[in-house]
Amino acid sequence: MSKTKEELLAPLGEIVKNVIQTKVEPDDMLIESGLVDSLTAVDIVLAVQAAYGCKIPATEIEEHLESLNALAAFVAENQKA
Repeated sequence: MSKTKEELLAPLGEIVKNVIQTKVEPDDMLIESGLVDSLTAVDIVLAVQAAYGCKIPATEIEEHLESLNALAAFVAENQKA
């Protein structure tokens, strides 16, 4: 069963925290603030793909990793049940 954006915030927050070793809030700017760089972005994308079965196109990584809210919205729309 698919999860809502709100239900995804905590588990996605854990994925991001495990990769960057820092807890982030839903509205924190990930790439713009420097919390996530190109290498950690790939690690996050691969972890999200493994956990939820949704592939983030390389050309859209910056858009969907803008914040935890943006990532949760993308996963909610694209997850495999």
